[in-house]
Amino acid sequence: MATYEKSKVIALEESIEYASGGVISKQVTRNKAGNITLFSFDKGQGLTEHTANYDAFVQILDGQSEITIDGKPHMLNKGDCIIMPANIPHALKAVERFKMLLTMIRGEE
Repeated sequence: MATYEKSKVIALEESIEYASGGVISKQVTRNKAGNITLFSFDKGQGLTEHTANYDAFVQILDGQSEITIDGKPHMLNKGDCIIMPANIPHALKAVERFKMLLTMIRGEE
């Protein structure tokens, strides 16, 4: 998957569109330490419950999402951030269509 050009200013929110009834992802950058991915979700779309073996930082760029971590729902709006802990079940749902930046960094504490 191609990544964004390095040393270039990126307007994240404007660089991804919404897809009617769908989800779009664009990899911003990736290396052996982790990756940064931009997502857009149409209203009602989401990611089913799953786990990851490293912490995942979510920043909402537009819209509203419900992120459930270990069974507890969290409502996030534009500008909000949350860390989904490693090895803990989590899921995302678009209450309204939303865009997010997901940062995952592999490694040990």
